[in-house]
Amino acid sequence: MEGIKSAMGHRITRAASHLSVDEVKERMNMDPRPWVREHWWIIYNALVAPRKADEIALHTGVSATTVHRVISTYNRLGPAAVETPGKGGRRHEYLTLEEEKQFLAAFFAQAEEGLIATTAEIWRAFETRVGHPVDDSTIYRLLDRHGWRKLMPRPRHPKADPQAKEQFKKTLQRRLKRQSQHGQPKMSDLC
Repeated sequence: MEGIKSAMGHRITRAASHLSVDEVKERMNMDPRPWVREHWWIIYNALVAPRKADEIALHTGVSATTVHRVISTYNRLGPAAVETPGKGGRRHEYLTLEEEKQFLAAFFAQAEEGLIATTAEIWRAFETRVGHPVDDSTIYRLLDRHGWRKLMPRPRHPKADPQAKEQFKKTLQRRLKRQSQHGQPKMSDLC
């Protein structure tokens, strides 16, 4: 059993020679995406100086699991394995960004006229546009993507003086009391 453990820990990680070292180096320097450059760096290390995955991981600043995964996919699929779009992104979108801009244009125009555009209204219109129900988080992400933010009336003015407000309440109560004593009709009398 001890012999098996020691044999497993000494496995050398090698990259298949789909591309020359110079081509790998060129691709590593040319791609603007950092994660793609990182993958090419792992492949470059495995081509130039094949060694244990742990050592390549230490040299490149990634985990040994990442080294195994990148080298395995590269060896099986070649350079196309590294040139993938990646994990993230909007691959299952309801509308393209341009279609979203056109969809929101009517609501932008409405907001510029001073009318309120609610998320519920936008939500109903969006569901009509795509032809099926969508989750509310879809609408909030859509609005965030296009720079909309939730605006609500503030509960009080930021420069309001609380003492002046209290003074006004006191004088208002006195004035209302005087008016009711002088025979002016009350609201309850009018109804």
